[in-house]
Amino acid sequence: MKRSRVNEILLQGDEFIRSFGYAMPPFAYWTPAEFRARRAEARGLIDARLGWDVTDFGSEKFDAVGLFLFTVRNGNVADLAAGRGMLYAEKIMIARKDQVTPMHRHGVKAEDIINRGGGTLVLQLFGSDAEGALDREAGATVPVDGIVRSLPAGGILKLEPGESVTLLPGVWHTFWGEGADVLVGEVSTVNDDRTDNIFADPVGRFAEIEEDEDPVHLLVADYDAWLGEPS
Repeated sequence: MKRSRVNEILLQGDEFIRSFGYAMPPFAYWTPAEFRARRAEARGLIDARLGWDVTDFGSEKFDAVGLFLFTVRNGNVADLAAGRGMLYAEKIMIARKDQVTPMHRHGVKAEDIINRGGGTLVLQLFGSDAEGALDREAGATVPVDGIVRSLPAGGILKLEPGESVTLLPGVWHTFWGEGADVLVGEVSTVNDDRTDNIFADPVGRFAEIEEDEDPVHLLVADYDAWLGEPS
């Protein structure tokens, strides 16, 4: 993706998020220069990979295959083994109308996916086989706002604004917006996007950026190059 396109998506996405009354944290609006100047005090958010994330999953067709995300808070993976500490994470996302997030599952993360407003959020679900691979003959049983629903293999679940679904590790899912763009909330256990996204087909989790202009804001995928390796 060209940086100019990423910048455009960031500005449009921020406007869409704010239109629902969702206020972003102050660091969301730091310039790259300000981030560099404050990186010592910002070590915690850098290590936790808080911030902007725009991806086309390597498709080079963001409008058709992609996702807009902002990680608001995130704990430490090491705390999960100890069973104490900050064991949770939160994201705000935008699933555009007819824009697909590729089929994937998580090995560790359990998540609530919440339609915060806009159109209908549509998910397609499958179960896993004994090795954790996508089983196209296996359905999925998931709580929808606490009410358990069983779907057949490839079953379609539609969430209207205010509705949510809980996806446990091993539930394969793909999703997109229907009717209009959707503001999507995610509340989960600790999130590690570098290791805990298993896709049904080979994709790139983070976009390859062509630097045709300066970034308006850094993406989490920019942190290593712009701010140094995380501690």
